Amino acid sequence: MLSVQNLTGGYSRHQPVIHHISLNVQPSEIVGLIGVNGAGKSTTIKHILGLLTPHEGTIEVDRTTLQADPLHYRSSLAYIPEVPQFYEELTLWEHLELTARAYQLPKDIFKERAEFLLQAFRMKKATHWFPHTFSKGMQQKIMILCAFLIEPKLLIVDEPFIGLDPLAIQALLDLFLQRKKEGTAILMSTHILTMAEKYCDRFVLLHEGQVALSGTLPEMREQAGLPRATLEELFIQIAKDS
Repeated sequence: MLSVQNLTGGYSRHQPVIHHISLNVQPSEIVGLIGVNGAGKSTTIKHILGLLTPHEGTIEVDRTTLQADPLHYRSSLAYIPEVPQFYEELTLWEHLELTARAYQLPKDIFKERAEFLLQAFRMKKATHWFPHTFSKGMQQKIMILCAFLIEPKLLIVDEPFIGLDPLAIQALLDLFLQRKKEGTAILMSTHILTMAEKYCDRFVLLHEGQVALSGTLPEMREQAGLPRATLEELFIQIAKDS
């Protein structure tokens, strides 16, 4: 569903941030994108979203590139950012309506999905509130609701648990598993390594803009020569070796 091959890029052609990164995410799979701050995770995600143009390499979503078919590429993915982005003049419900219209969801499907998501994330009372009155966690839920509303083929999430209470975190994890079961490919960047180890099928560990380790946990243990290491121990070992 997502194929990134030999990606080099960043904000300036003279100083690339990421170098020759290759990764893929298959349908019904959760891949954890991990690394210390500044490792290149956000830059990689921005390239996948089309916010940055690669210096080298190719990115395909559902077997097409952004250049070949922008509409299909963009409509195949949804993004949950680390920092919530919203329109202060729109209520929560109006955010959902705007998302549904942008993705041309039929009204009956929109209402069914919206009601389910509002209930799952305990947001029904806030349906007609304006987001500037929300807590940080409630603002993050706007991003989550809009992303899951469209049920994309590819879901990209960047530190999605920040600001969420334990009930919301569990609701989000349950939805990840549900969407995975139904065929969604999920790329998740997170610093919560114990959670990543439990829920992700494979991992891509970035360090200084390059792939340091990748694969399943047993495969990465073999690559690092640490046969019993946890994901956190692998992470720390790579960081300390720099």
